[in-house]
Order: sequence, then structure tokens, then C-alpha cells
Amino acid sequence: LLKKGIKVSPPEEHRKTYDEFARLAEEGVIDIELLKIYESIYIKADILLNIFELEKVKRSRFTYKRMPQANQEPAQESVKNAQFFFKHMYALCHK
Repeated sequence: LLKKGIKVSPPEEHRKTYDEFARLAEEGVIDIELLKIYESIYIKADILLNIFELEKVKRSRFTYKRMPQANQEPAQESVKNAQFFFKHMYALCHK
């Protein structure tokens, strides 16, 4: 976004970032697949943050267990998505 002269600031900087990212995808500046990945990760992050908050409350009552999201398949998907994202952002920054 910065490379395109787009700055976002509080409040609601995450929503503003998403809106600008979506606009770039709609204009064809970035691949629409990147927006889909961003949306998917955004939802997963929100779920994980909610789980984290719940675990903080339970900290003194229960022992920690490995979260099902922390297995190899989602990790491999995250790496694949990060590589895809980096490839496109690198190309965008070097035009």
C-alpha cells in the first residue's frame, strides 16, 4: 500500500487496510487471489485471537493443550500463501 502512496491510520486501520487492498484487487492492480487469501487469513486470525483470549481466562484452571490449528497442513498452507503473497508484492514493488 505504501508503494502505491496509500496510507492508513487509526482508528480502524485494519478495516481501512482491507478496503484499500480490496480496491486494488478490484482495479486489477493485484491478483484477486491475494484478496481471497487475505480474507481467509483475517478470519483465521480472528478465530485464533478469540481462542487466545479464552485460554488466557482458563490459564489458572487448565493445562495448555496443543491447538488443532497448529498442525502441519495449515502451516504448509500458510507457507504457500506467504510465498504467493511475497511473489506478487515483490513484483508490484519492482514495476
